[in-house]
Amino acid sequence: MAGQPLARTYYSASRSPTPARPALAGAQDCDVCVVGGGIAGCSAALHLAERGFDVILLEAEQVGWGASGRSGAQVLPGVAASQHKLEKLIGVGEARKVWDVSVAGVRLVRELIARHGIAGDFVAGHMLCAVKPRHDAQLRADAEELRQRYGYEGVRYMPEEEVRGTVASGRYRGALYDANAGHIHPLNYTLGLAAAAERRGVRIFEGTRAQRFEGRSPVRVSTPAGEVRCRQLVLCGNVYLGPTAPPLRSRIMAVGTCIVATEPLGLKRAQSLITNNAAVADTNWVLDYFRRSADHRLLFGGRVTYAGFDPDRIAAATRARMVRVFPQLEDVRVEFAWGGYVDITRNRAPDFGRLNPDVYYLQGFSGHGIALTGIAGLLVSEAIAGQAQRFDVFSRIPHRGFPGGRALRRPALVLAMLYYRIRDLL
Repeated sequence: MAGQPLARTYYSASRSPTPARPALAGAQDCDVCVVGGGIAGCSAALHLAERGFDVILLEAEQVGWGASGRSGAQVLPGVAASQHKLEKLIGVGEARKVWDVSVAGVRLVRELIARHGIAGDFVAGHMLCAVKPRHDAQLRADAEELRQRYGYEGVRYMPEEEVRGTVASGRYRGALYDANAGHIHPLNYTLGLAAAAERRGVRIFEGTRAQRFEGRSPVRVSTPAGEVRCRQLVLCGNVYLGPTAPPLRSRIMAVGTCIVATEPLGLKRAQSLITNNAAVADTNWVLDYFRRSADHRLLFGGRVTYAGFDPDRIAAATRARMVRVFPQLEDVRVEFAWGGYVDITRNRAPDFGRLNPDVYYLQGFSGHGIALTGIAGLLVSEAIAGQAQRFDVFSRIPHRGFPGGRALRRPALVLAMLYYRIRDLL
């Protein structure tokens, strides 16, 4: 296959069969060129093809190589920024539209898996668990607000006794349970979207970095061994886009996070950890998140790293966090350990927009990517087809670049994350 091989993760070890795809050589023409073979790019390509557009997708490595194929895989409504923050940024009515789109994004994950026969292993249920009394009080208020202000059904507050009967840890005080949310196998979901797009005629080239672009309809996208000429361009590379689109670089920051997968625990032991098989996350800023896999492992993620993704270091540090939550797993071996980058924005809201009328971009999912990336691809397809109302709600969210320039923005982020870690301990 062209491009770097997929990272050694539990997901790559259990992925669906994947066809070999060539690198682009020579010149190609199409209606829309999509850059980036994650969920956002594959969804955009699929929905554009379903609307009758001739689409080429360029992936620098392999489909699912980046965040989409490595993530914690929690399928959540909302965005990383709170609804209160969105209301301040764009107003109450527009913030409600963002929420409604995000809820539709969760439904879309289920619909795409069913419609295209994707081996996504979707499991319903998500628990956001309080670590501190103040977190617990906020979750109670959030449950009431979601039902009363947003009319969101399927969400409820779980008291401490119920939480401790569901998650076998003494760490949590209460939880917000969402029956609509859930978790999936993110790499198989991404690969399934790519396969569905190819069945609709999308041409996918792997090992093909989009180096630069220029012009207006046609936009000319240069690659190492060729060129794509297109009417519109959609950039979905997030933190891996790099110098391809310099104006976008300062608006997102790459933050490393880590995940481990245990050896198989067996059905009985896995069930004893999370009896309802929901995905679980806590309310800390530097949060822990975990879930059961289809083959009865525990997948446990968290931490923020600035020192690369050495598997041995990830395994030791993340396993320590896991055992703090589940001391009964002290005897359990970690079989897979990996890391990847989350693309965060300064305000934690997603950043969708246009660099010019023919060049669209999707980035800044800030850890809420599984559901939001898929519907972002649908929204950009609507916009290119002339129905930009939902896309433009997101494009009106104001964004600022990270301060400090390329040399100082990383140290500034480290200091900010240290501040939030200290807050988590208080």
